[in-house]
Amino acid sequence: MRVRWMVAAVAACALAWTVLSAEMPWLALNVPEFAQKGGAACPANAKPAPLDFVLKDITNKDVTLSDYKGKVILLDFWATWCGPCKVEIPWFIEFQQKYGKAGLQVIGISADDPLDTLVPFVKQMKMTYPVLQGLGKDNVQDAYGPMVGLPVTVMISRDGKICSKHIGMGKKETFESEIKALL
Repeated sequence: MRVRWMVAAVAACALAWTVLSAEMPWLALNVPEFAQKGGAACPANAKPAPLDFVLKDITNKDVTLSDYKGKVILLDFWATWCGPCKVEIPWFIEFQQKYGKAGLQVIGISADDPLDTLVPFVKQMKMTYPVLQGLGKDNVQDAYGPMVGLPVTVMISRDGKICSKHIGMGKKETFESEIKALL
């Protein structure tokens, strides 16, 4: 009997997700149209990325997002407790090492971790890209939102346009193809 209820619950969740993502396209985890077609640029209707925020890094130094304009930015909203975030972080470290000299800048914004949790986690994961403190910075999350879950990864072009947004864990190959298309 218990198995039937579990199957019914999973089916109900799958049906709800299907209906919600059809009704609210921002929930869909689709690959952006330009990446599907192998294009080399953002969609024509891409919106400007709000880069006028100042956040503190893990050394409490101010970092302005607009300082990275002119680079392809992979902006990752994540948390230390988030399982899918922990899967993506090594990919982002690899991308930063592989494409950093070509103009990629990975930036991680910890959505809700205090500094005393964040610092040891960054060291443990050997994160080589800037990690910023997002705790209490709801205005930043709202600007890139809605944040219905973590991770949320935003790809921003050199000219400061939001080219794609991934809600939930993405695919490594998809991120890499988008990076290559924007570089």
